[in-house]
Amino acid sequence: MRATVVDLRYKMNDVLKALDRNEKVTVLYRGKVKGIIIPADNQKKNLKISEHPFFGMSPTNTDKSVLDELDTLRGSRYDDI
Repeated sequence: MRATVVDLRYKMNDVLKALDRNEKVTVLYRGKVKGIIIPADNQKKNLKISEHPFFGMSPTNTDKSVLDELDTLRGSRYDDI
């Protein structure tokens, strides 16, 4: 789908429907391509915790809980709260 900046303002519902159909939307400004809006990849929502990029990032293998590890990463800035 091709949409002008005015279409984005007044016909956003049509643009969103095109994205729901997994179509790319080319944004035009004064007849020239300014950008492309691509549909979001909905499959990333169903990732397991072990597939998250942060998982296994610690160089040492500790048996700390996730909350303890976050407290260590955050440091003392939350101690005063």
